[in-house]
Amino acid sequence: MEKYLGRAQELRAIVTPHYNCAQSVLLPFAEVFGMSEEDVMRIAVHFGAGMKMGSVCGAVTGGLMALGLAGLDSPQAANAFSGKIRENHGGLLDCKDLLKVNARQGGDKKTHCDEMVYEAVRAVYDLLKENGKLQ
Repeated sequence: MEKYLGRAQELRAIVTPHYNCAQSVLLPFAEVFGMSEEDVMRIAVHFGAGMKMGSVCGAVTGGLMALGLAGLDSPQAANAFSGKIRENHGGLLDCKDLLKVNARQGGDKKTHCDEMVYEAVRAVYDLLKENGKLQ
């Protein structure tokens, strides 16, 4: 777990280039499955900030991409992952809604987004381990 979480934390600390939430969740796992950083950056570029329109959180979409890359492509896998995130956020998955709640609670946007990334990385890791996709 620490390897993946540590890599996500490294990515979120880099200012230039900016790694959006989707890229930051996908990249640590994509590296394991042989995908290049350049490909991840291009594939996930439009999925940060809720697909750049406040829709589904980039950490969630990045996590779903990581599951698909690992071969966990069933609706059950997607629902197990998104269900873990929903449980912790009052059923919310949309970036704009998550950020509104965070702001109402006095939270900082960067910290919130970083924590969403780390939460998604943990959830992906757990599902990959449970399904024998990681050693």
